[in-house]
Amino acid sequence: MNTVANTSRASMVGFEPDARVIPIEAIVPLKVLRPKTRQTQKFQQILASIKTVGLVELPVVSPDPKNDGSYFLLDGLMRLEALKDLGVQEVECLISTDDEAYSYNKRISRISAVQEHRMIVRAVERGVSEARIADALNLDAGAIRRRFRLLDGDSGS
Repeated sequence: MNTVANTSRASMVGFEPDARVIPIEAIVPLKVLRPKTRQTQKFQQILASIKTVGLVELPVVSPDPKNDGSYFLLDGLMRLEALKDLGVQEVECLISTDDEAYSYNKRISRISAVQEHRMIVRAVERGVSEARIADALNLDAGAIRRRFRLLDGDSGS
């Protein structure tokens, strides 16, 4: 019974236990970033965040079974492109053990406004200034204050 529990738990993890540093040139995106995406606020936030505090969420890759040393990018296209723009040569990645690369993004839960609010509140409680948070997210301090008060019922700025 213990063996069954251990096998079941291992199959649910879906990732190798340790992250791995991989040359960016060895990572093959499964889709192409549209040219206009680099001008979006979201891409600029990712770029600013990486510049300010480094990479927070690691890209997820799966080894290419046909090419040793090559990896398919399952999650993190904008992060990977931002790193390329910054001239970074290698990146630490999570290694997926799930061979169903096409369905990986269906399992990812994107951050909601409430989750973003909680993250900002936690950062402020830990002493991170509004200015540093704003810089990391490529927003002005007023936007951070509004997001900080999101659940207070205060709709003013």
